[in-house]
Amino acid sequence: ERLSKLDNAPPTLVKQLAHENEIKIAGPILSRSPLLDDPTLVEIARAKGQEHLAAISGRPTLSPTVTDVIVRRGDREVVRSVAANNGAQFSESGYSGLVKRATDDGMLALTVGQREDLPAASLKQLLAKSVDLVRRRMFDSAKPKQKAAINQAMIEISGAPRAQPQTRDFEPAQRAILALHQAEELNEAALLGFAKLHKYEESIAGLAALTGMRLSVVHQLMLGDRYDPILLLGKSIGLEWATVRALVVLRLGPGRTPSGPDIEEARINYERLSPATAQRVLTFWRLRDKGLPA
Repeated sequence: ERLSKLDNAPPTLVKQLAHENEIKIAGPILSRSPLLDDPTLVEIARAKGQEHLAAISGRPTLSPTVTDVIVRRGDREVVRSVAANNGAQFSESGYSGLVKRATDDGMLALTVGQREDLPAASLKQLLAKSVDLVRRRMFDSAKPKQKAAINQAMIEISGAPRAQPQTRDFEPAQRAILALHQAEELNEAALLGFAKLHKYEESIAGLAALTGMRLSVVHQLMLGDRYDPILLLGKSIGLEWATVRALVVLRLGPGRTPSGPDIEEARINYERLSPATAQRVLTFWRLRDKGLPA
C-alpha cells in the first residue's frame, strides 16, 4: 500500500504488483499509483475481473482509452463507479456506452446526467431514453448550468414534428370551434366536454385555438409516442388536471385507458411543470413551425 502512493517506486515492481490476481495486493496499486501508464491499465482492464476494474475505476484520473474498456467490460457497480469519477474522461463511444447501459439503470442515468462534461448530444439521448421520474430527479439534483442544458435538451426532444398530411377531416370541427369563439363560449369547459365525448377533431381544433398553435401541429403532437406535449400545451394555458387527463385519455382512442401508474405519473409531472417552462417550449415549437431559428 505504501508503494501505491510513491512516484519514485521501482516501476517494474509496481507493474508486477498491479498484475497480481489477489486484489488486496493489486487493488491499492491500481487505485492510486501514478506510475501505471495507460497501456498497462488497459491491459489489466481487459484481462482481469470486476474487482480489478473497480479499483481502476476509482483512480484520480482516467483517460478515454481506459474508460472505454471499463464501460464495455464492467458490471453495474463498476460502471456506476467510473461514471461518478469526476477525474474520468470518456470518448464519444464511451458516452454512448454509458447511455446504453443507463437505459435500464436509473441510478446510472442520474450519475451520467450530472456530469458537466457530458456532450449535448449524449445528454439528449440519455433524457430521451429515461423515464419521466428519472428526468425529474436528474433536473432536481443538477447544478444551475446543467439544469439549463437539461431544459434545452428537453425542449429539443419535445420539438414539434413537421406537419404531415392529415388523414382526418377537421373542417366541420373548425367551423364549430369558430362558432364557439364568436359566441365567446370557447373555454376550458367546452374543451373538456369534447375530450370526454372522444370528439377528437373538435378537441384538437379547440386546443389549437386556445393555445395559438396551428391545428396540424397540435394533431401531430397528439399522435406522438409520449403524453409530454399534452402536459406542455395544457400548462401553457392553465388547464385544470381534469381537462388534461381527459386529453391524455383521448389520445389513446375510445375504449382504451392508460394504466393507473401511468396516469398518476402524468398527474405528478403536470403539477411539477411550471407555466414558464411550458410557454418556453411552445415558443420554440412556434419558431420551428415557421422555419425560424429557435
